[in-house]
Amino acid sequence: MAIENEQTVPENGISHPGTSPHASSPKRSLLQISVIIASLCAAVFVAALDITIITTSLPAIVGYFHSSSGYTWIGSAYILANCATIPSWGKVSDIWGRKPLLLIAMGIFFVGSLICSLADTVGLFLFGRAVQGFGAAGLLTLVNICVLPIIGLVFPLLWFTLKLETPHTPIWDGLKAVDWTGGLFVIGSTTMLLLALDFGGVTHPWDSATVICLIVFSVVALGVFVVNEWKLVKYPIIPVVLFRDRSGIASFFICFCHGFIFMGEAYYLPLYFQAVLGASPIMSGVYLLPLVLSISISGALTGLYIQKTGKYVPALWLGLVLLTVGVGLLINLEPTANWGKILGFQIISGAGVGMNFEGPLLALQAIVDVENTATATASIGFVRSLSTAVSVVIGGVVFQNQMAKEGRKLISALGEELANQLADGGATTSIELINALPAAPKMAAQHAFFSSLRTMWIMVSFMTSGNSIC
Repeated sequence: MAIENEQTVPENGISHPGTSPHASSPKRSLLQISVIIASLCAAVFVAALDITIITTSLPAIVGYFHSSSGYTWIGSAYILANCATIPSWGKVSDIWGRKPLLLIAMGIFFVGSLICSLADTVGLFLFGRAVQGFGAAGLLTLVNICVLPIIGLVFPLLWFTLKLETPHTPIWDGLKAVDWTGGLFVIGSTTMLLLALDFGGVTHPWDSATVICLIVFSVVALGVFVVNEWKLVKYPIIPVVLFRDRSGIASFFICFCHGFIFMGEAYYLPLYFQAVLGASPIMSGVYLLPLVLSISISGALTGLYIQKTGKYVPALWLGLVLLTVGVGLLINLEPTANWGKILGFQIISGAGVGMNFEGPLLALQAIVDVENTATATASIGFVRSLSTAVSVVIGGVVFQNQMAKEGRKLISALGEELANQLADGGATTSIELINALPAAPKMAAQHAFFSSLRTMWIMVSFMTSGNSIC
């Protein structure tokens, strides 16, 4: 498959063809536009910041709650809620308008953040993370949709300046127009798939009835969802028309690989810094800055390039090349601090990640009708969120399975109790204990972490090869 027949986007960054439904809106002043963009950026910032904050804090959090499964579940709870609800946000905003839904999403996100900050048990913390994921799905999806008619929060700023058209749809008519069955099937299918991946090989054997049933019913629910969207509902949350063009399919596939690789880096590099190099959570965040800054700068420069030239395919291809090279280089990280490699590899892969955040979305928006723009945006967000969820879970499975092999080799160096703890799923809760060991056993344990993470990097690198077929 291939991204082909590139369409240029106008200089204001709007990529969809045809006349915007907001074309009749009064022109805004430069001050209004600046305030709107700043407010929307603030909404995205709080949702995106959650990802980088939680990844660097995960080892400390799971150690505090003494939860060996927390390393995967703290991320999975957020991503499950995020992934399962993204398609619904786009469709519901078509019915009741962008601004009210955006404010509701921000309120939900703040409530989830408050629950997490007050949680004293891992169960309550996971519930707060799920609420955060639900709100973040709305923030990230609706901001992308809102930017289209503007140029492409803070409650008071958004409320008084964002003059997007809000349909005056009666509540009952709006509720009837929502694809509730589609939402139920996609949420059920996604949840069962991710639970199966999370359980398999860790808490339950892959051939256990629990894992097999989850996978089977996930596939069945997905099949029913496809039939529902194709034949049964008038306003599907993911229209089949989005998949009728090769460029559309390629956009979704690239988006999936991109999300998988990005989350693999963001989630497991902090574990490398803390478990292998012995860094504190704060210093782990500092060491991750090259990746974050590279993503931000390359993303901004790519946006400027697309705005000036109207072309997105060259940036998309260059980003894929840099991403493939950068992630492949992570396999060559060393068990000791080689700062040239640590900085350089993050910068290269980060540049590739940043250049492909918007490319697949622009490619898809360029081939869909105006009435499907919001749904297409939400669908891209759903695929990216699904890929990050799968990345966290599969990465955790690969890491822990390799750690089980490495841990049992450490009995003579660490003693049977600690070695078995590392082998039986307790590796991520034992980082502080390992860093307090004498030099020789500490080095042996750190090498076990290094070997397990290296296996995980090989798996992530394998995903980059999937981009080559696009």
